[in-house]
Amino acid sequence: MIEQNFYDNINVLECIEKDGIKIEILQYKNLRGLRDARLAENLYNLERVGMSLKQVKITLQNSSITTEPGALYFHKGDICAECQIGGVGGLAKKLIKNSLTEEAAFTPTYSGTGEIFLEPSFGHFILMELDNDPIIIDKGIFYCCESGVNVEVSSQKNLSAGLFGGEGWFQTKLSGKGLCVLAIPVPLSEILKYELNNERLQVDGNFVFLRSSSIKFTVERSAKKLVGNITSGEGALHTYEGTGKIWMAPTQPVYKTLAQNYSPAASLIGDSNEV
Repeated sequence: MIEQNFYDNINVLECIEKDGIKIEILQYKNLRGLRDARLAENLYNLERVGMSLKQVKITLQNSSITTEPGALYFHKGDICAECQIGGVGGLAKKLIKNSLTEEAAFTPTYSGTGEIFLEPSFGHFILMELDNDPIIIDKGIFYCCESGVNVEVSSQKNLSAGLFGGEGWFQTKLSGKGLCVLAIPVPLSEILKYELNNERLQVDGNFVFLRSSSIKFTVERSAKKLVGNITSGEGALHTYEGTGKIWMAPTQPVYKTLAQNYSPAASLIGDSNEV
């Protein structure tokens, strides 16, 4: 009965099941546990703008999953956890990966049969299935994956991309075959997906967060001549060329601007002036 009450308050936003593993993105319909009226106002505002608490649930059947450290909330069943270092060489590689990509150096693996719940979050998640089609993702987006997916370091191949790309010289590369979960910067409804076919895409900003590793990434001037740059009003453009997928979040810079400009004091002053 307790379990049913819990699931009555849950929507399953997305689900993939294969080869002894099932991954679900759960959404809580309502949060009614507050006892403080002041906090209730914050929760009311969150619900008004469409924010909802989400959680990733993983069901294992003699299989395994690798997560970011600290992502585990609880697990039930015959499940064991381990963190493979791989000797001195493996330790060095993991420490280098941590310093270059800001991904954790030691990612725990949970194996066996049972249920795993990861940390609840107001963020956004997406399920992906890789089939030997490596992808490059922004730092901090990786959340969890099957053991058949490799989490590696990818270095920028172009000087301009490393200096002016906004992600530094190194990003995270996912390769192999299997399911993975990404913590995406905006809701799925605000993600624009392109399939380039020996084409070119130029973006004025740093909001492409995923691309096929086959896509070449450089940073170019918006016009070949200095006069062109001045008259166009644009600076450097992120340029993607080749064949493969491109995922971008056009609204992401808007949220960053809102966060930078937000001032609770200014908001209160503005409200009092209107009154």
